[in-house]
This record gives sequence, structure tokens and C-alpha cells, in this order.
Amino acid sequence: MQTSDNKVNQTASIKNLKGFDLNHPPDPKLIDSCVHCGFCLSTCPSYRVIGKEMDSPRGRIYLMDAINQGEIALNSATVQHFDSCLGCLACVTTCPSGVEYDKLIAATRHQVTRNYPRSWGDNIIRKLIFSLFPYPDKLRLLLFPLLIYQKLGFAKFLRATGLLNNISPRLAAMESILPEITLQSFQNNLPNVIPAQGKKRYRVGVILGCVQRLFFSSVNEATVRVLTANGCEVVIPQSQGCCAALPEHQGQTEQAQALAKQMIDSFAGTGVDYVIINAAGCGHTLKEYGHILADDPEYREQAQEFSGKVRDAQEFLVDVGLTTNLSPLSNKPLNLVYQDACHLLHGQKISVQPRELLKQIPGVSLKEPVDAAICCGSAGVYNMLQPEVAEELGKQKVRNLLNTGADLIASPNPGCSLQIGKHLQDRKIGIMHPMELLDYAIRGEKLKDF
Repeated sequence: MQTSDNKVNQTASIKNLKGFDLNHPPDPKLIDSCVHCGFCLSTCPSYRVIGKEMDSPRGRIYLMDAINQGEIALNSATVQHFDSCLGCLACVTTCPSGVEYDKLIAATRHQVTRNYPRSWGDNIIRKLIFSLFPYPDKLRLLLFPLLIYQKLGFAKFLRATGLLNNISPRLAAMESILPEITLQSFQNNLPNVIPAQGKKRYRVGVILGCVQRLFFSSVNEATVRVLTANGCEVVIPQSQGCCAALPEHQGQTEQAQALAKQMIDSFAGTGVDYVIINAAGCGHTLKEYGHILADDPEYREQAQEFSGKVRDAQEFLVDVGLTTNLSPLSNKPLNLVYQDACHLLHGQKISVQPRELLKQIPGVSLKEPVDAAICCGSAGVYNMLQPEVAEELGKQKVRNLLNTGADLIASPNPGCSLQIGKHLQDRKIGIMHPMELLDYAIRGEKLKDF
């Protein structure tokens, strides 16, 4: 029989458990909205691969509630299940009860960053990622060494031998998605203002991104050409930096807020009607600035106003309509499969618009893959931090895309393109951004090899 002293000691130990702090913990009201029906399980990519209840949205909500109640601690046993979440938000789309899991996992990740001491190895890899990837000027300094690294064959050697994977699976995962460095990666060809072709309809700002501007600069250039061809004057502030997506998704509060403020400041006074983004993950975060800076009295209203102007490039073009003629991309019918990026599909609820645009291109036949709504495993930096789960998801995604029999994959997010490209290996199927395809169609150019 339990004595009163034992009960007191047990209560004291529960109160002393390391848990969430009082700075925006997961909202109990949002937690209580989950009825634990299990509809989320079939669409949760981490649950599909790992197969454990605690690695599902429902299981993580159980953990959040228990930590809130002081019943369990925020420790390695619980944090591993929060870390296994890709943040793809498929469960938000699926949930019949409207549980706002996106807000719950976002709050939890900021709590984990503040209150859970990670191992030195984990800290090193995270510091490397968050000190490098959100800063395009730092990334640019690495381009020449990376070019030499690839041209001298080091990349092929390390991948063939698996040597780097034996040293650090996370570093190996980071290296495995490194795109080919070309001379185009060193160029910065876009001026501050590009005039509209023909009658000016809108004045829009364009965000260049971090990885996008260095490794996918052709996508930005194509986006600008498509916008100007459809009556948009384009403004590109040179002071813009990272959109804050990577640090925000991993709970790096101060860094995310600082980058969001910089982005808002860079567009201040430009007089743009809209702010256009062509990367899915970036767009979702840009539309969340009002939430990210909700506690900042100086930037709160500016953040809400800025987010209200943000549009994904495909979303914007469908809303305002194309004014240019589109030509076929090939001399024969082109079978195309569109890859739904999670933060576009689940985060921004944009799915129909990209397909509408692609179907307007003459000769395009759009194919639909199995499990189109399941994440490819990229998820920001997830494929670097959780490489084993990401590897399995990448293989599944590529298998489903290939099974459509498509000639080409249209991918609206650089992270997805890198992840899918890694698992395509030597298969003869290309990946292009929808804006690149529209650009070809507007200019009347044919795709090579089709």
C-alpha cells in the first residue's frame, strides 16, 4: 500500500521533471481537439516507415499532453519522436477533426531547442546547417571548392566506396544531395528592377531563396521571364536574405525571427502589389510571418501585411491569368508528372493551380502518381538529420513517379528536386520546375531529348 510520504515524493518528482517552459508551449486546447481517431496514421510518412505509435501525429500529441501535465520529461526518449516528424502536414489535410497539428509541432520544436540539451555530435551538425544554409553569401564562398571537389572525382569516389557514410551518415546524406556545380552557379544575372513586357498589370517582388539562387538560378530567371511576359514589373531587392524556413521548421526561434525581419525590411518601400516565391517550403514560412513575429510589437503589423502579399508563383499566375500564348514543349506528346511539394499541398493548400498551368501547355499529358500526398523525405533539412527514414521515403516517391510512365517530372521545390534527383540515379527522366516549363512554352523553345 502506498504511504502518504510516497505520494508526496512521487508528486515532487513529477513537478521536477524537465518539461516545456511557459513561452508558448503546445496549446492544451489544440491538444484536446484530437480525438485519437487514427485517420492520420495512414498518411503520416514517419509512421509508415518506423511503424511506432509515438512516431505518428496522434502519438506525438499524447507526448505533448503528458509533458504539459508534468507526467513525463522532455528527454532523449521523447525528443526522438518529435525529431522523427517531417513536418509535412499531411495529417492536417487528413484530420476529420481539424486538429492544428502544424501549430502543435511548431511550438514543440521551439521548446525542444530551448530546453533539451543535444549531444555534441548533434549540435555540431545542426550548427553547421544553420550557420551555412540560410546564408547565401556564405554558401557562395563554398562554390569553387565544391566545383573542384566534383571535377576531380572526389564525389564519385566517396559515393562509390561509402567511406563518408561510415564516418558520418548525416554528412554522407548532406553530400549525396549536392547538385552539380556549374559556372551558372556563380552568376547573379538579375537586376533590381525588370520592366514588364507590354502593358504593365502589376508590380511584384520576387524572392530568390538561398539554395534556389545558387543551385537553381535558372528557376529564378525563368520565373522572372514568365512574370514580365505576363505584364508584371519585377522588383528584386538585393538586401533580401533567407526566408527563415529552415530555422523556423527546426525551432531556431531567434534566428528565424531575425531573418524574417530582414526580409520584411528588404521589401519596405518597394511599393509591390505582391511578393512572389517559387519554392514551396519558403512560401509556407513567408505566409506565417504574422505568427513568427506575433510577439514583436515593432514588426507584428508589418509581418501580417507582408504575409498578406505573399503568393506562390503558380498560385499568382492562375489568379491573374496568363496573357501570353504557349507553344508545345516537344514535337511529340509529352507525358508529365507533377510532384506535389508538401508545404505547397498541405501547408498552402495549393494543388489544382500548378496542374491548371501545366495543362495549358499544348501537347502536355498530365499523369498522377500513387500516394501523391506522401512526402518525398526531403522536408527542409530532414534528409540530413534523419537520413535513414528519408532514404526509404525517397525510394518510395521515385518508384511511384516512375510508375506513371512519365517522360518528365515537374517539381516546385528545390529540396524535393534534390531528394528525387538523388534516387533517380541514372534513369533517363528529368526534373524541371513548372516555371521553367512555362518559360520554354512562352518563348517557343523545345525541350532537349524529347
